[in-house]
Amino acid sequence: MHTYHRPILALAVVLATWPGAQNSAHAQAAETVTLPHVHGLSYSADGKRLIVAVHDGIAVYNAGRWSKDPGPRHDYMGFSATKDSFYSSGHPARGSGHVNPFGLIRSTDGGKTWTKLGLEGESDFHLLAASFGTNAVYLYNPAPNSRMKTAGLYYTLNNGFMWKRARADGFEGVPANLAVHPSDPKVVVLASKTGFYLSTDSGENFRAISKGAQGLAAFFDLDGEHLWLSSYAGAPTLARTNLKNGQNDAITLPPLTRDAVAYVAQNPVNRNEYAIATFERNVFTTQDGGKTWRQIAREGRGL
Repeated sequence: MHTYHRPILALAVVLATWPGAQNSAHAQAAETVTLPHVHGLSYSADGKRLIVAVHDGIAVYNAGRWSKDPGPRHDYMGFSATKDSFYSSGHPARGSGHVNPFGLIRSTDGGKTWTKLGLEGESDFHLLAASFGTNAVYLYNPAPNSRMKTAGLYYTLNNGFMWKRARADGFEGVPANLAVHPSDPKVVVLASKTGFYLSTDSGENFRAISKGAQGLAAFFDLDGEHLWLSSYAGAPTLARTNLKNGQNDAITLPPLTRDAVAYVAQNPVNRNEYAIATFERNVFTTQDGGKTWRQIAREGRGL
């Protein structure tokens, strides 16, 4: 099996919305926006803005123009959005005075203020995902900390008050990606070099749903009935899988050279609109469910 070697700059899949672009006074249409170290991709709750979490803050694409969020240039790893909250981990901006790393933090006001949910100064969770409708948070813990005695898959249903370790029986490989169902907190997907694995019992047991290609990114469609899977086996692929019958519909990708899809996002207002970001920091949008694509960033440079 051919292996896609992930660039150092490409990190965990995350979903996020961010309020900074709402202040048009800060939007600088003429500025050149670059996307270094892309860390996440999402649409805002109103569907008007595409948000790209990067190594030094947030980049926003709105009405055909790129701008850089004027807020703190934190490194928001595992940045995940639900219908009413943001969850994140990562590292504070230099000089901000915050303890590094963040541990787990939550915002309920669109990112204006953050609440510490624990493990500040202890852990940085690159693989973190939240359920859009239930606020269940799953994460892969890379090393022991004061709340998690061993490395592995953990989840919380009450904003970090209690954590439970999931056995992850049946999962093969090293976790490379993580996604949680938007309405059923017991349903979670893990990706690895060996493929994709689905659990319906809160991560206790997994079964393979796609093997033979390297699993790169997983994204639960907001309809709760489909799962988007990005893979690589000599060439990049993207498929939309029906969770009930297992039917795979291949999505025609735009031309990608030595590249693959790292992130998938869906507009919560116009659900036929999706965006993808690649490991080489190319960003594309589609208005027709993936039939045609428009490029809005090339190798980290906003178009």
